Amino acid sequence: MASNKNALIRYKTLDRCLRNPYRKYTLEDLMEECSEALFEYEGKESFVSRRTVQLDLQNMRSSRFGYEAPIEVYGRKYYRYSDPDYSIHKIEVNSSDLLAMNNAIQILKQFKDFSMFKEMNGVIQKLEDSVHSAGQKSVIHLDKNEQLTGLEFIDPLYQAIINGQALRILYQSFKARDATYLTVHPQLLKEYNNRWFLICWHKNRMFNLALDRIKEVETDLKTEYEYKDFDADSYFADVVGVTVLESQRPQEVVFKVDHSNAPYIKTKPIHHSQQILSEDNDGITFSIRVQLNPELERVILGMGSSLTVISPARLRTRILENLKTAVGNYGE
Repeated sequence: MASNKNALIRYKTLDRCLRNPYRKYTLEDLMEECSEALFEYEGKESFVSRRTVQLDLQNMRSSRFGYEAPIEVYGRKYYRYSDPDYSIHKIEVNSSDLLAMNNAIQILKQFKDFSMFKEMNGVIQKLEDSVHSAGQKSVIHLDKNEQLTGLEFIDPLYQAIINGQALRILYQSFKARDATYLTVHPQLLKEYNNRWFLICWHKNRMFNLALDRIKEVETDLKTEYEYKDFDADSYFADVVGVTVLESQRPQEVVFKVDHSNAPYIKTKPIHHSQQILSEDNDGITFSIRVQLNPELERVILGMGSSLTVISPARLRTRILENLKTAVGNYGE
């Protein structure tokens, strides 16, 4: 990061020199100007070599950073812009640049609840205003439910993970009659299906707490934080969603999808272990190796009549019971 900042300082210094019509700059002069600028920035002696300045001038001339600066050498030793009105700070933004900026803005806006992005909110808003005033409409829309409860806890939980702090959380699951306080050691924030979850260490095992069921969060200064060598990829490797059942081993789930809907499952697998077992006139038979958790059942039920569970029998029975209940809800 420091080297990138130094390069920007050099480019800015070179731009100032090349725009100055009242002084002639040799390569040695440019080296000296860049060295002095870095000294002012870092507070210590910093020598900029001939090779570094030559590369900087080459980069500014090229389209690598979008400058394409009209740098010329005159009198065989002096450097300047051939266009006296040119500056790297006056670069015009074309339509493709605006499109790229707009796409980036839409993505950055998804992370506005994190403190590390809050200081960028003003910048993002300025960029968004500039892009829209230039007539560039948004072509990316990321799904986010602003009405979800618990989003205000994202940043305190994030900070606790970063700083290694135990927390005292008032939590009430949908099945509990009353909220209770839990002392937890936060390890990871995870988003799934447009909801946020805290993965934390509690009572000698990992817990999954939904942010929309958290009532209060406060730092527990009396409890020493327990750091776990937590690998999210390994932890969630055998599940669909976020519910990991430590007492359950993954098992093969075989299901069949009719031909009209099979392409959706082929192009967006239910799980990374998904394989095609066979194909016939009725559809395609797939298999995945996962734990049988609630999220898996919801995905299967969401496919309705287009997906049929073949095995295991336990899951097939659960899905059948849910479908019978659903039919019963509509009556005769």
